[in-house]
Amino acid sequence: MIQNKDYYFHTFAVDRPVMQKLVEEALRSGGSYADLYFENTTYGSLLLRDGAVTSGGNHIDFGLGVRVLSGEKTGYAYSESTAWEDMLSCAKAAAQIASGMADVSPYGTPNPSRGEPNPAADRYPVEQSWRETPMSRFLPYLQKLEAEVKGRDTRIIKLMANLAFQMSDILMYNSQGELKWDTRPMGSISLSAVFEQGGVTENKSISRSFRCGAEMLSEGLIKEMAEELVKGIDDRFAAGRPKGGQMPVVMGAGASGILLHEAMGHAFEADFNRKGTSIFADKMSRQICPRGIQIIDDGTLKSNRGALNYDDEGVPGQKTYMVEDGVLTSYLHDRISAAHYGVRPTGNGRRESFRYAPIPRMRATYMESGTAKAQDLIAEVSKGIYVDEFSNGQVQIGEGDFTFYVKAGYLIENGRLTRPVKDINIIGNGPAALADIRGVADDLAVDPGAWTCGKEQSVPVSCGIPTVLIGHLTVGGE
Repeated sequence: MIQNKDYYFHTFAVDRPVMQKLVEEALRSGGSYADLYFENTTYGSLLLRDGAVTSGGNHIDFGLGVRVLSGEKTGYAYSESTAWEDMLSCAKAAAQIASGMADVSPYGTPNPSRGEPNPAADRYPVEQSWRETPMSRFLPYLQKLEAEVKGRDTRIIKLMANLAFQMSDILMYNSQGELKWDTRPMGSISLSAVFEQGGVTENKSISRSFRCGAEMLSEGLIKEMAEELVKGIDDRFAAGRPKGGQMPVVMGAGASGILLHEAMGHAFEADFNRKGTSIFADKMSRQICPRGIQIIDDGTLKSNRGALNYDDEGVPGQKTYMVEDGVLTSYLHDRISAAHYGVRPTGNGRRESFRYAPIPRMRATYMESGTAKAQDLIAEVSKGIYVDEFSNGQVQIGEGDFTFYVKAGYLIENGRLTRPVKDINIIGNGPAALADIRGVADDLAVDPGAWTCGKEQSVPVSCGIPTVLIGHLTVGGE
């Protein structure tokens, strides 16, 4: 959502001359680049637990972050006030932290972008602002969602429905004279249920999250989420742990993209590679997986949780091909890493809030569709595992080793899905898994869940993948 420039000037009580004075003050001690990040975020939430409201409310986060770059030094300070004296003090503090003459080129973008944001190109238009929607509308919606879920399965003994939303006004200015502004909406609904059958319990959680307004609270979403929450519960109760060992693994389309995000995506972030800690630090322009495979990090998907009109350094959101035809072609860059590598930023400079300096982070990370059919990939496997619902995982960026916990899947026997399985671990190595991809289906799905990535800071992301066959992974079972 892109509003008139004067709206942002009024919100933060600044104008261009004031911001120019601040960056000049920030560079007074010898920095080579400075930027300002203003934020005004309204948060709201409502939690319904077994029909009762257990928490809810609104709050506002407001402030300014000032960053100064000088060589390898970063000075950062923030203020929760935009009064002139407080902003000036903030700029001086950042300048002092980064003091010293920089023996490097400026960290800004070659040929700075001085054009104004274009509302016609907005990636997350809002039909109904969260700020203007009364809280009284949300409780009946969650109650209706809860009733729809319970009406579909009598085994539910506990049910939690949570709505969270925010609207963030962002204003950015830097020492190259680039001025950008944006209003970022976000709405998320999560459902968590406990099912009981014969004294045995199973739990399942799902979510939906979009960069849009309160128009997301539709009747269609109620039915969609209720249907997904109860889907597959019979198989959960019937599932067991398979015999472990090395075997082919077919990753289902959609949420399996979390493995791509964690095991590969983080290792493509340029700060890890610039410091030499990523397993891919020496693999630029090299073949890292079979030809025909494209891996992308994308900020341009309309209304997607990872979409950005601009990143948190004022760089336009864009679609970045990290792997093209199996070759590693790009890391994910903020301004600092882009200057180090002599390339343009890719729009991946992101921060949790004005209290943090930006670092390279993913947006929507996915693999493009291939040409195979999902059922044909399964048919190739004589004995293996099909997985499509992951839980938490761990990744070693330097070595590329990963472990993921799988909540649900199926045994593959003689090319067919047979017995349901659960509570298993998938263990492997990122580069080895990429190189061992045997087939990619034509069914890419970007998962609509409320994914949040933690890397020193938390930011909203999304992930996706088509059905993929990997030749050998270790399955931790019985």
